[in-house]
Amino acid sequence: MTNRLAGTGSPYLRAHAENPVDWYPWGEEAFAEARRRDVPVLISIGYSTCHWCHVMARESFQDPATAEALNRGFVAVKVDREEHPEVDAAYMAAASAFTPDLGWPLTVFTTPSGRAFHAGTYFPPVARGQMPAFGTVLAAVREAWTDRRAEVEDLAAAVADALESSDATDPSPLPEEAALAAAAEEIVGREDRRYGGFGTAPKFPVATTLRFLQAEGRTDVVERALDAMAASELRDEDGGFFRYATQQDWSVPHYERMLIDNAQLLDVAIDAESPDVARGIAAFLLTELQRPDGGFGAAQDSESVIDGQRSEGGYYRRPVAARAGLQPPAVDGKVITGWNGLAIGALARAGSVLGEPAWIDAAVRAAETVLAVNRDAEGRLVRTSLDGEPSAAVATDADLGLLADGLFALALASGDARWATRGLEVLAADADADPVLAAYAIPAATDGGDGDLPSGASARAAAELTAWRLGAGEEHRERAAALVAARAGQALRHPFGSGALLRAAAGLARPQRQVVAVTSEPRGPLAIAARAADADLTAVLTPEQVRGFAAAGFTLFEERDGVDGVVHDCRGFVCLLPVSDPALVSIAR
Repeated sequence: MTNRLAGTGSPYLRAHAENPVDWYPWGEEAFAEARRRDVPVLISIGYSTCHWCHVMARESFQDPATAEALNRGFVAVKVDREEHPEVDAAYMAAASAFTPDLGWPLTVFTTPSGRAFHAGTYFPPVARGQMPAFGTVLAAVREAWTDRRAEVEDLAAAVADALESSDATDPSPLPEEAALAAAAEEIVGREDRRYGGFGTAPKFPVATTLRFLQAEGRTDVVERALDAMAASELRDEDGGFFRYATQQDWSVPHYERMLIDNAQLLDVAIDAESPDVARGIAAFLLTELQRPDGGFGAAQDSESVIDGQRSEGGYYRRPVAARAGLQPPAVDGKVITGWNGLAIGALARAGSVLGEPAWIDAAVRAAETVLAVNRDAEGRLVRTSLDGEPSAAVATDADLGLLADGLFALALASGDARWATRGLEVLAADADADPVLAAYAIPAATDGGDGDLPSGASARAAAELTAWRLGAGEEHRERAAALVAARAGQALRHPFGSGALLRAAAGLARPQRQVVAVTSEPRGPLAIAARAADADLTAVLTPEQVRGFAAAGFTLFEERDGVDGVVHDCRGFVCLLPVSDPALVSIAR
């Protein structure tokens, strides 16, 4: 049996195409069929490198008896959370009403109108401890739907009403420097001084939090964390970092390797002046995750086949030299718009700092691919593509903000102002709501915090701030301020999960330093001194490139092309007299 998933743009969904379960992809068709049959909907959400998603697929979704019960009593929908993050967030929020143990695979039962009335995560084929068997759960849900329909619908309505009444925005004045310093100190107080990083187990890199601490000058804490992670099992021998460690000392990794973690850790490593770590991450990105068309795949799986058996982590536990004869774990080739924005920006910045033009070229290829391929028929950016085919999934605010900021970084690294112009175009676009969530008035999750990557508000605020620093107009700073102020109160109360928003707030709270080196020697002493300066934006450009930025409307660069071989040191567009001696370029603010 081949179900409806074979032709989708998700490797995760395609992996379930031969299941005996009569899967539907996310869309109106599934809910219309549930209404026609008057049955509940099972929504199973996961992603291609999720180990327990693979386990549940083998144990339950490939089992004919389980599939028969599912097909008889439900309409089954399979969702790739990376392709539809807003769907995942909406149902994760709803699931919190039913279980405190949230994660993936996420298993949600809904009415034919999409409203959740029961949820869980992984269910085993037979009862295990406190976990009921999946077949038992299916039977109980089916019995409730058949015999206690009014109770089920009342519960679904109550959950939806509770989600609609919640609001993550908490308007307040922009945080001042003292409040941001206090937030940083609260995070520092959670440091694991024995093993580095934060928390016990499982233990995550939390790159968004590390980036905020770097903005606040707590480089000691960041360097301890990065050094500990880099020296541990969390970092593979080839330089790429795994998703998280299951032990406090960074040992026993969860072996999947994500684009978002590695791209953000590349930025952390560059700011921490750890070139060896940065080079290892860049090598992993370019060797393992970059696709032939230039875009970056979403992740590399934790599982592979060794000696005919599925093995979680077995490939990575072998030395690199012993892997030559093994099939490497699969890469999820989805080219996700915002995630590629992170990689484009990180590689551009790292390539500029470390003098690696090939990294900048790789970022250019990725940018060209995303901007050309990840579009619908009307030319709007979409969330993902696979093998050159765009998905129907809409781009999110995070996609637009992260891609725009990556293009700004690429413009500065390459000296080509056209990338900055494209960044402004991306930033000017509005993100569309998921059409099914909108049509059924399914409460969307509030954009409340920064987890493994910046939230939509944080990503947009950061990009708006960069646009302002480039001289694109005061309105960009105003937009950044509005986004931060709407969420500042919540962020200050919960700083550990708000690193990206607080980093943007820091950029609004203190005078911004912009350093523009005008030189025809991009690796010369003057350029090196400019890059070493503690600045919020650094540009090392030839006079011709400076003229290109000025002609494109970026006022920071106006009238800066007159002399080749000077550095302009500015504070919010008010600049000191230019200097030509590298020794006179102040490293400190």
